[in-house]
Amino acid sequence: MPRFARRITQTSPKNFGMFARAMAAGGDLIHLELGRPVEDTPDHIKEATVAALRAGHVHYSDLQGLPELRAALAERMGRENGLTLSPDEILVTNGLTQASYAAFTAFLDPGDEAILLSPHYPQHIGKIELAGGVPVFAPLDADDNYSIKRTLIEPKITDRTRIIALVNPCNPTGRVYSRPELQELADLAIEHDLLILSDEVYDRIVYDGAEHVSIASLPGMRERTITMSAFTKAYAMDGWRLGWLACDASLMPGPMKITTSEVTHVNTFIQHGALAAVTGPTEVLAQMVDDDRARRDLVVSRLNQMPGVVCPSPEGTIYAWPDVSGTGLPAQTMAERMMDETGVVVEAGSFYGPEGEGRLRICFGAQTLEVLETAMDRMSRFLNDL
Repeated sequence: MPRFARRITQTSPKNFGMFARAMAAGGDLIHLELGRPVEDTPDHIKEATVAALRAGHVHYSDLQGLPELRAALAERMGRENGLTLSPDEILVTNGLTQASYAAFTAFLDPGDEAILLSPHYPQHIGKIELAGGVPVFAPLDADDNYSIKRTLIEPKITDRTRIIALVNPCNPTGRVYSRPELQELADLAIEHDLLILSDEVYDRIVYDGAEHVSIASLPGMRERTITMSAFTKAYAMDGWRLGWLACDASLMPGPMKITTSEVTHVNTFIQHGALAAVTGPTEVLAQMVDDDRARRDLVVSRLNQMPGVVCPSPEGTIYAWPDVSGTGLPAQTMAERMMDETGVVVEAGSFYGPEGEGRLRICFGAQTLEVLETAMDRMSRFLNDL
């Protein structure tokens, strides 16, 4: 009988958390567990894609991504992220998922270690393991607002450490890391000769004057950072599966070798839609962030009125991260009972590592205000009846 390769049998099963449980259950559920925007993709992006298809942009194209799209992304990252990049330092990918997989695979040898700041983004684990690497978790302190502290991360660095993965703004906690925090991480990377993989997909979704800082813009970090993003959140294009990575030209051959071996290049005509997203009107994008802010304010306010719940206001992203330890229920038990008894699906904080125990992750960006009101009513009744 054929056998699976060890990279399959020795890799942790991919866990989709409450989403998988909800899909198996079916029925009339309110989904607040999946990190997706409720908005439709803006019309100008769709129209540019249809026009490209009709114009015959249906053949092979540049392996690294359309030159005009890479140029637009380089300009955007210079203007918004403070990064000076050439189009040759941009690689268009099938979502941020492929960007991060290509980066882990390009820079990890078997046995090498990659540090995840915890609560962590769990989808990184399988990518690290498929590359032959070992995920190592650096727990951040909830009582210190999950701040990046050298003293919490440096003890996890060994002679096998190659990468530190960063998500900023942070999924799941909603933190937007300050410049001094990022400088602590940058100092560690420079002193220990490490690569930073920085997921910045929520860079435009920040609130209340919070400043998003790209760690690659700090002194000495351009040559040791791979910055990754996607069209998923800010442009409401999650199903399009479009992303990109940006890095110094000296680092680009590694990820390029992975992506060209996997898929040759990203679908040609949808890259024209992506170009319209980057170069088109910004008013619709700003309105989506304003709508996210209104949804955030509603959910945070309602959660803080529920017994046993304390919910800080997230600085960025589309997630609330309430502390529900006051209810006495473990996070996974609460998430399962919430779904079964109210039809509201949320994610257990423990899905993001032991540091998430006692928390839930609630995606307020996934529904309209009206549906969120209904969800909060159901959750409130459930908690009041406990």
